[in-house]
Amino acid sequence: MAEPFRMFTSKVVPLNAENVDTDQIVPARYLKVTDKAGLAEALFRDWRFEEDGSLKDPPFVLDEPGMAGRQILLVGDNFGAGSSREHAPWALTAWGIRAILSTGFADIFRSNSLKNGVLPIVVSPETHGRLWDLVEHDPDAQLTIDLAEEGVMLPDGSTIDFTIDPFAKRMLLAGTDELGYLLSKDEDIAAWEAAHPPRIDTLAGTR
Repeated sequence: MAEPFRMFTSKVVPLNAENVDTDQIVPARYLKVTDKAGLAEALFRDWRFEEDGSLKDPPFVLDEPGMAGRQILLVGDNFGAGSSREHAPWALTAWGIRAILSTGFADIFRSNSLKNGVLPIVVSPETHGRLWDLVEHDPDAQLTIDLAEEGVMLPDGSTIDFTIDPFAKRMLLAGTDELGYLLSKDEDIAAWEAAHPPRIDTLAGTR
């Protein structure tokens, strides 16, 4: 069970790169890791660290001063391309990212993100350019993400509307997933089954 997704305000991590694939987000050698919390160091590993484990110089954007604690990632188009791996959103959440703004996401990555507590927000190219201008002029500008109202509030008080699949939105707000949703309906399912005896005796021949 994840934490319910609440409205939050954060500064932005700007990653001006397009077609970032899941192997760049989390290299394949980390796919055997099962501790989600430990994946923060694997996030963009080959872009952030030298082979000896030291930070690159100049540092990758995540490791620049003032970036720690930021929860919004602003990226280029087609973020999350490549193979399907839940480790990508796991690593993003482990580092602290809760929402990503882009003009487009790979379908599988978007689906995996929604199931693992990361909100992928699609904006128009015009809005995307506006966000980049905002961050370039004020690197410490803060945005407010309101999933319930499906809006991104800017420092000037204006709001960028976005849309999200209603069921995915429901799961995020509840802090659960499809399995958790089904388990929450256990009593209802049992009551329905009790009121609707099976048409076929599935135990026939086993007694």
